[in-house]
Amino acid sequence: MSASILNARNLSKVVPSAEGELVILEDLSLDLAKGDSLAIVGTSGSGKSTLLGLLAGLDLPSTGEVRLAGNLLGSLDEDQRARVRAEHVGFVFQSFQLLDSLNALENVMLPLELHGRPDAEAQATRLLDRVGLGSRLHHYPRQLSGGEQQRVAVARAFAAEPDVLFADEPTGNLDSHTGATITELLFELNRERGTTLVLVTHDERLAHRCQHSIRLEAGRQISGQSA
Repeated sequence: MSASILNARNLSKVVPSAEGELVILEDLSLDLAKGDSLAIVGTSGSGKSTLLGLLAGLDLPSTGEVRLAGNLLGSLDEDQRARVRAEHVGFVFQSFQLLDSLNALENVMLPLELHGRPDAEAQATRLLDRVGLGSRLHHYPRQLSGGEQQRVAVARAFAAEPDVLFADEPTGNLDSHTGATITELLFELNRERGTTLVLVTHDERLAHRCQHSIRLEAGRQISGQSA
């Protein structure tokens, strides 16, 4: 069995509210190996994005722990967690989050340049060609369709060869045909590069493509496999 790349134990997230403590996530555990894929599904407000944020170290749990690529996130300060993400994590968001002032090539080159990669331009060019945008390298986000922008975002997420890629509703702003294209691309790159995928999605077809799934309701895991 492959070594764990992402492990969570007894995660809970509780925040204060006017009515008292509000439980957003309750006692959830999971364990993923390199190359695994996990779908986190549930209705709005079920705790999906909270769980993704905890797994990525963007937030800390009220109780429990997360170990990402061997790093116990709760024992690190904010700057240290940011370094772990820079070294081990990629992100794809529903809203693409490309930099409007950079063209497609520059958007994909950015994480590589931050890593000091001397081959940043060549690697970014290869990835954009791989996602079918070899002829659109110098187009800016405003000149690209939604599906093209998401393909740039996928190329950027895989550019630094992350151990784990977190995707928050990656097909949510796309039509069904374009969403299916992005889904195929995510899983092709997952297979080719051995990247662990963690996907938050409402799309049951996308969830069924994953090896594992967790369904949340009101912060509780109601189905799916946990560690």
